[in-house]
Amino acid sequence: MALFYVNGLPIGWISIMLAVLASMGGFIFGYDTGQISDILLMPDFLLRFATCQTPGDAGSCSFSTVREGLIVSLLSIGTLVGALIGAPTADLLGRRYAMTVECVVFMVGVIIQITSFHSWVQFAIGRLVSGLGVGSLSAAVPMYQAETAPPQIRGTLTATYQLFITFGILVAYCISIGARSIDGSGSWRTVVGIGLLWPLILGIGILFMPESPRWLTAHGRFPEARRAIAATRGIPESEADDHFFVHRELEEMKSAIEFESKVKAGWLDCFKPQRMQLYRTLLGMTLQMFQQLTGANYFFYYGATVFTAVGIQDSFVTQIILGAVNFGCTFGGMYVMERFGRRFPLIIGGVWQSIWLFVFAAAGTAKDPRENKGIGELMIVSACLFILGYAMTWAPGVWILIGETFPTRTRARQASLSTASNWLWNFLLAFFTPFITRAIDYRYGFVFAACNLTGAVIVYFFLYESSDLSLESVDMMYCDPTCKPWTSRTWAPAGFSSRQDLVEQARAAEMHKPLEAGAGEETRYEKAGGPPEAAGKAA
Repeated sequence: MALFYVNGLPIGWISIMLAVLASMGGFIFGYDTGQISDILLMPDFLLRFATCQTPGDAGSCSFSTVREGLIVSLLSIGTLVGALIGAPTADLLGRRYAMTVECVVFMVGVIIQITSFHSWVQFAIGRLVSGLGVGSLSAAVPMYQAETAPPQIRGTLTATYQLFITFGILVAYCISIGARSIDGSGSWRTVVGIGLLWPLILGIGILFMPESPRWLTAHGRFPEARRAIAATRGIPESEADDHFFVHRELEEMKSAIEFESKVKAGWLDCFKPQRMQLYRTLLGMTLQMFQQLTGANYFFYYGATVFTAVGIQDSFVTQIILGAVNFGCTFGGMYVMERFGRRFPLIIGGVWQSIWLFVFAAAGTAKDPRENKGIGELMIVSACLFILGYAMTWAPGVWILIGETFPTRTRARQASLSTASNWLWNFLLAFFTPFITRAIDYRYGFVFAACNLTGAVIVYFFLYESSDLSLESVDMMYCDPTCKPWTSRTWAPAGFSSRQDLVEQARAAEMHKPLEAGAGEETRYEKAGGPPEAAGKAA
């Protein structure tokens, strides 16, 4: 039975469950990101791993710039490597089993961290190992969600990955503020140790969800793929073999994969100019880079330190406020990305974020926030308004695009390269931020503001609008020489008068009504062996 309908098309409860469960991969990353900011300020952690002027006095302890940078950023090095090995792992084992293995890797890293006593190197290595699991999950989860979710709600379901990242950050803040009063090592070990629970939920729970129908189809397991499609649509398994919509969607996948399989895909295929492969690879890597260069992780990694510096007595509370704004606004982001598409929110978001980063940097540069309470409050408000815009646009939007921009044949590898770009810049920012802020202080915000404006320009000139399209149709759009990024909003496959007509045709198919002529042309180019000169049209 369908749980609800979107544009007249049924959506099964399995679609919601797999999106929520798979998004625990994002929660794991968010929790690991959020905890380190507060752990660095915990007295026992400082006494064990920092350099102390007076033994036993946490107030005299501090981390060197290099040590603090390595403890924070080695997670990102692990995620960079994990993102690259995530693709072959997901292709070899399947999306679900790959996620289970990656959860085990993350748990090993957590165990290494909580068994550290006086060696900061061991703790940092534990974060490195955990990063391997997080990075692999960051490649597998959005891909699994995009391949399994119905097109009508693909954006919303894929955005749950980012929603759970923000939820993980918020939960880490809340647990940290509760654990900081625990005596001894229990303060930070409690925060880190609770992290074992989240991969257990994901690693075991995902095994009860259907495998990606596109992965199953690529491996010739058509009956299972048919059942997976039916499950996400809320169609009874007994009707899967004969249901018109299930048959149509499976045939579309088979045609696309048959065409793509004629040439064996490797890593080099991601950088070939044919079929816009190089273009899309570089676009995905660039978008992930600029998601990091928005400056959001500057607040998430070092927020407690930043707000202590501006004179806030309890920086832990300020972190929770930021985390709550981030989490709450991501719900709005799920609506925005589904309602307004991909391009427009990213452009507006880039401009909005830039404005408030300029305010943040200008206020902190004009006067010392530690001596001027009003300036400190203005900086906190501007940081919250920046996070509001980020959580509703760039945070969910980029992860959605990584799941739906690439063709099936190379999707896993291109998603890994894009995600690896995210983690590379994550590491660079996490490691070098302490050096940069000690050199230019709050003027760092001007750098991020300029990056946000640059990101908005790149989206306008290079990103195609992929909302409301099947993954196979997105591939057609990128290969259509008549379609340009700024006209892509009105593009539709050959045989459809508009993108809205495409939605209505799909609805008619679902309701077993006769399709208008041309509605089946979406898969013809794969069977013919290549795309026509103009596979679609752009208004």
